[in-house]
Amino acid sequence: MIISLIAAVAKNGVIGKANGEMPWHVKEEFRHFKETTYGFPIIMGRKTFETLGKPLKGRLNIIITRNKNYKVDYDEVLIFDSLERSIQYCKENNFEKIFVIGGGEIYSKAIDLVDEMIISKMKFDAEGEIKFPEFNESDWNIEKIKHEELFDVFVYRRKNEK
Repeated sequence: MIISLIAAVAKNGVIGKANGEMPWHVKEEFRHFKETTYGFPIIMGRKTFETLGKPLKGRLNIIITRNKNYKVDYDEVLIFDSLERSIQYCKENNFEKIFVIGGGEIYSKAIDLVDEMIISKMKFDAEGEIKFPEFNESDWNIEKIKHEELFDVFVYRRKNEK
């Protein structure tokens, strides 16, 4: 199973605002996200899910929360109390690939666990308090770059498989 992380990051490292808002709306980047993750499980933190407001269609939505009483009214959503448990569930169910989609806290926990990262590097700075975690680029090979008007997509594959 391939564990992938997908993120959109502004030039200044911002990925979101503390109130949960996205600091930009770029239709082409949303399309890239949907096309890339469609049909695969997506793992996200509770705050990210609440920002979305509902499950993303065509994907098993997995929420990570420490709140043992957290419930949602959707059948296509699973809730786990740790990133590791959610990944184990996906392995046990033989998913080909899974995507970690945020937010900042989940990215920080996932960055050492993922096999690849698909990062849309936006060509502008953004206002926001939530930043993408730092990582050592020398640990990764860049396999593919896609150029768009407002962002470039970098696919990082870990050099030394776990």
